[in-house]
Amino acid sequence: MTDTIPPDKSPYREDFPIFTAAGNEHLVYLDSAATSQKPSAVIRAVEEFETTFNSNVHRGIYPLSEKATEAYELAREKFRSFINARHSEEIIFVRGATEALNIIALSLGINRLKEGDEVLTTVMEHHSNIVPWQLLSWKGVRVKYAGIDDRGRLDMDDLNSKIGKRTRIVTVSHVSNVLGTINNVRELGRIAHDNGSIFIVDGAQSVPHMPVDVQAMNCDLMAVSGHKMCAPTGIGVLYGRRKLLQEMEPAFGGGEMISEVKQSGSSWADLPYKFEAGTPNISGAIGLGAAVDYLNGIGMEKLEEYEKGLLSYALSRMMEQDDIEIYGPRDPEERSGLISFNLKGVHGHDVAEILGREGVATRSGHHCAQPLMDVLNEPSTTRASFYLYNGREDVDALMSAIDKVRHVFR
Repeated sequence: MTDTIPPDKSPYREDFPIFTAAGNEHLVYLDSAATSQKPSAVIRAVEEFETTFNSNVHRGIYPLSEKATEAYELAREKFRSFINARHSEEIIFVRGATEALNIIALSLGINRLKEGDEVLTTVMEHHSNIVPWQLLSWKGVRVKYAGIDDRGRLDMDDLNSKIGKRTRIVTVSHVSNVLGTINNVRELGRIAHDNGSIFIVDGAQSVPHMPVDVQAMNCDLMAVSGHKMCAPTGIGVLYGRRKLLQEMEPAFGGGEMISEVKQSGSSWADLPYKFEAGTPNISGAIGLGAAVDYLNGIGMEKLEEYEKGLLSYALSRMMEQDDIEIYGPRDPEERSGLISFNLKGVHGHDVAEILGREGVATRSGHHCAQPLMDVLNEPSTTRASFYLYNGREDVDALMSAIDKVRHVFR
């Protein structure tokens, strides 16, 4: 395990005003895999837009609209740099990773997929990377699933046995939202491309927590949620290689995404606007740009190292307890900063409810990953997920609250 020892209190906690709000002074927030808290810098950026230059973007030729357009497009460029995309037009603003994956599936389904084609994914996927592909069953598209090994890692032998000449798409999560498993996306991308398949990455649980380079990953498309990386809810990014995006059909029609509309038909705007129908979430995009600035100010390598230390400490504390079942790899180098667990003999909902009474916010249930839960043979787990505002005292509070659960049920 990593030798980095996390501090008792996070040095970044004071950047997040929710922790100083009345009644929240002792809040232990361990639900960042669901949504992260927002730093003051992001809140200020959104407030500044809403109060000083709120207007629609792109077509207005008055100062407010020009300023809004500049801020909106600057946010796009910031995110391009953040994930090392080649071109700003490869960054499409969407509502979140779920919408991005639905757009991808629908768009590819329009003109790329036909009856008998296969989509290869994994059993560890979030529903957002399963259901959109299942919706293409009306076209005769089949979804296949690679399994996991007994340590919660992707079974590469199984994946290689299931990829074949009908596999048009390989789509995987970079990080499992239940197991925390970090998949080797570079190798998966190589396998996909050697097979002539399009390679898609669900980056919802990786982009907020570690350096991500889409060129090094060699992915064709990637989905990202802003609200998991300190940005507001309702904003996300669909990244795609420019050539592929140019070939894809838009999934939504309406304003902004057109070049020309006639009664006989329409033509599409250039990238990225071809995929951004209607008035966008302008304040959300500006907030996302501010979140990128904030995370860059810390440094993603530094953030990853910090979380690894916290994860290592949490795993070591949990593994001391014989009645705690941990799911996913035990080595923090193989996983990201979340732990799904069960207290033997106690339902995950009961655990989370009592933890909540003790001021420890976690999440329980199937975590929108029911196929994985079927494989684990568990109806529910409790998930504690960490971020930069957590410190060692939060892990200690979690373990103390778990003791309270034991006291109630035993």
